[in-house]
Amino acid sequence: MTIDEAALGAYLEAHWTGFRGPVKAEKFAGGQSNPTFMLTHAGGRAVLRKKPPGQLLKSAHAVDREYRVMKALGGTPVPVPQMHVLCEDESVIGTAFYVMEFVDGRIIWDPAIPEVSQPDRTAIYDTMNAALAALHMVDPAAVGLGDFGRPGNYFSRQLSRWTEQYRASETEHLPDIDQVITWLEQNLPADDGRSSLVHGDYRIDNMIFAKDRPELLAVLDWELSTIGHPFADIAYQCMHWRLPHAGSFRGLAGIDRKAIGIPTEEEYVARYCERTGIDGIPNWDFYLAFCLFRMAAILQGVLKRALSGNASNPERAMQVKDNIPILARMAVDVIEKGP
Repeated sequence: MTIDEAALGAYLEAHWTGFRGPVKAEKFAGGQSNPTFMLTHAGGRAVLRKKPPGQLLKSAHAVDREYRVMKALGGTPVPVPQMHVLCEDESVIGTAFYVMEFVDGRIIWDPAIPEVSQPDRTAIYDTMNAALAALHMVDPAAVGLGDFGRPGNYFSRQLSRWTEQYRASETEHLPDIDQVITWLEQNLPADDGRSSLVHGDYRIDNMIFAKDRPELLAVLDWELSTIGHPFADIAYQCMHWRLPHAGSFRGLAGIDRKAIGIPTEEEYVARYCERTGIDGIPNWDFYLAFCLFRMAAILQGVLKRALSGNASNPERAMQVKDNIPILARMAVDVIEKGP
């Protein structure tokens, strides 16, 4: 996947005061949803994220929302890159895109973080916890995001959305998925009135940390962000405590977390509750099962794009095929055995 560097350079010259051409765009290897490029120009480095080509699912790949929420969060306790420019004119490079600051740090791909000391590992998890709590304490209206989503009935709307998107990209029938969808529909918790900004994909490899210390420099990948229910984010991150640490999964299941300084799921949730001033999280089984189903739906979309020839990373996209039934079975286990 390449970008018309001449067209991009001309646009940036006209719309970004910090740009000095010419520009070179090199695609990062990772990522499934929105292709991401390193931009090198006479003024330094920056990062471009764009929509993928081809026919896209409704409301997916919302780079405009990513740009808006990160721009709004600049200056809050939530660490985000500085935003430079948003281009919604698809004629420039073929799809909408935005350009943001290049944050020079490290991305941690393995949640067990074997490359750091035990104290640093503990500190990294605590700083992730603190940033998530800080996000959920931001007043959306105060940062200009009062219309970023609809408050109330979040899980009802999300379940409908992801069921629709799963069915739109379904490539084979999985009875476990049917069971999970039915159970979720029948066990929706009553709306408790909680509402906040939510990230939607809050996990360790969507963050940039300092190279030499356990400091969180930036939270990335806000495509799924909205005004929603904060328990969706904390449950989604804790889902990774349960995912396998094998194959293309990067979870923490089977790892002696206590021995290496990673908090238990219960400890992580308790610290989050302490920071946000709540007593606990009821209906934990629902939130976990919902997050597992939503992940299965996201991966099903990745698989569908791969089969249609529109995936950002086609080879890796095809590898997710076996993960979808695993996630569905894990959700069934939560439903039948409890959290």
